[in-house]
Amino acid sequence: MNNIQNPISDQAYFVKDAKRGVDYIGVTCVFFCHDGKGNLLLHRRSANCRDEQGRWDCGGGAMEFGETFEEAAAREIREEYCVEPLDLVRASVANVIRDNQGVKTHWLAVVHVALVDPSGVRIGEPEKMDEIGWFKVDELPEPLHSMLMNHFNLVKEHIVPTV
Repeated sequence: MNNIQNPISDQAYFVKDAKRGVDYIGVTCVFFCHDGKGNLLLHRRSANCRDEQGRWDCGGGAMEFGETFEEAAAREIREEYCVEPLDLVRASVANVIRDNQGVKTHWLAVVHVALVDPSGVRIGEPEKMDEIGWFKVDELPEPLHSMLMNHFNLVKEHIVPTV
């Protein structure tokens, strides 16, 4: 028997067990859905979420290999809210370094704004969302996800009522 390790299989094993945002920098597409009338769609995170349970959040999710930013955001909008974006704008990028219950996490958040038709919106991930609601930008519910306002400040100029 030879004692030479196979670097390819060792690397594959590590990647399989590595956690996005913890063991390496994760990439997430964050999105703010709006109705074109100054209202934001938010959801309240359920007890099944990995963090910030009970807090109101916009939407988002990790990119999958081979996706563009817009493809990832559109996929997540379909998964979370069961609707196709009518318009999707990549607005900004944010470096998100947080402490999540004693674990340091690091994500790059590619922040989008999506116009959606409110009549088609529904909860697509009931295990992760307790409820959804439409809110005026100056009347947001509490408590908010710890990153929501940081991300909102990057996109608020894109969320204005259209005439």
